[in-house]
Amino acid sequence: MIKVSDQAKAKAIQLMTEEGFNPAEDYIRVGVKSGGCSGLEYVLKFDNLKTDTDQLFEDNNVKIVVDKKSILYLAGTTLEYSGGLNGKGFVFNNPNASRTCGCGESFSL
Repeated sequence: MIKVSDQAKAKAIQLMTEEGFNPAEDYIRVGVKSGGCSGLEYVLKFDNLKTDTDQLFEDNNVKIVVDKKSILYLAGTTLEYSGGLNGKGFVFNNPNASRTCGCGESFSL
């Protein structure tokens, strides 16, 4: 399961609305792909389609879809948002990561 902090929820709703998505019906698509400084890289985008290979999660009234290949890497992760002068944007707090890069966008197990 993936959790969504209050700050990430507020920012996701704002951005989804600005980009023409409906936060009540559409999804945040979260995944993992090869790449980045640590070997695996997070993927996050808005989507209005769910495939047969996607797992749907809902937390804090936010719908998240994850492809089946990424679920093992993301189980227990919390999606957070860090704003302000030193903010990074959306941040993945992943308990499965043994190492993350300085920018927080990639990790290894």
